[in-house]
Amino acid sequence: MYDSSTQIAVGTVRPRTSRISQTVTLVAVVVPPLGLLSAMGLLWGVAFQWVDLALFAGFYLVCAFGTTIGFHRYFTHRGFETGTAVKVVLAVLGCMTMQGPLTQWVTDHRKHHALSDKPGDPHSPHVGHGDGVLGAARGFVHAHVGWLFVNLGMEQGREYAKDLYDDRLLRLIDRAYLLWVGLTLGLPFLIGYWLGGTVGAGLEGLVWGGLIRIFAYQHATFSVNSICHMFGRQHYRSRDEARNNRLVAALVFGEGWHNNHHAFPASARHGLDRGQIDVSWWVIRGLERLGLVWNVRVPDAAQLERRRLPSAAR
Repeated sequence: MYDSSTQIAVGTVRPRTSRISQTVTLVAVVVPPLGLLSAMGLLWGVAFQWVDLALFAGFYLVCAFGTTIGFHRYFTHRGFETGTAVKVVLAVLGCMTMQGPLTQWVTDHRKHHALSDKPGDPHSPHVGHGDGVLGAARGFVHAHVGWLFVNLGMEQGREYAKDLYDDRLLRLIDRAYLLWVGLTLGLPFLIGYWLGGTVGAGLEGLVWGGLIRIFAYQHATFSVNSICHMFGRQHYRSRDEARNNRLVAALVFGEGWHNNHHAFPASARHGLDRGQIDVSWWVIRGLERLGLVWNVRVPDAAQLERRRLPSAAR
């Protein structure tokens, strides 16, 4: 089904998100906070150990690049090209954040860009939530987590991702999604067990490097949909309310420069201006210098100036 006035697909391949998707989402959203509570019990009166912090930070960082560089800048927007090995690594790491299979993530995000902050946007905080403070609060909750229970995966079809469905390797990675979920939880347990030598040390590794890390990164990512469409500054003209937010950019390694991204969706670089730290871009540049990625897309100076808002002129 299409909006005849714009010829942009606003229908869905299914009338609502599936029961299976709702169940998986419920587990992904509810279980990680339970890990936080269990950690409080495990650490009651016990000193916090360096291995816990190392597992949390290490898995947070590496798996995050699977979504920021992989799912988002590569698979969704084709901001660069790469070979099979890097493609597979990025796809698996993205799945290990437990934000859904690759095709689901990409199709939802492409629909968001096609209809950003307009009817049909899966997670806009500005459409259909009412006016005033209560409407804004409802919109924020919907954009942050509520949409996961009503709109998630509704565009998981060829309308928005024919290129992915035509790739047999990516379909195979998609079908093995539960394997990557097991890996993202099992590896921290095994490392904790190996370093500590006890099942208790393994469970502690699972809690910090698995459950709490997943919980923290999920909500950092959710903040791009909620906070970055309501709070922050706009430096470039875009068709929506996307905003740059420095705090979110720090938590999600450059994804919080959201106004920049919506102004230049195909750009592999989101931190476009001086002082806008974009760790994901640094990694892409490093991969480019190693010859692992190529044809990296970024706007040139003239393109930036054409879209720069007068209030943001340097």
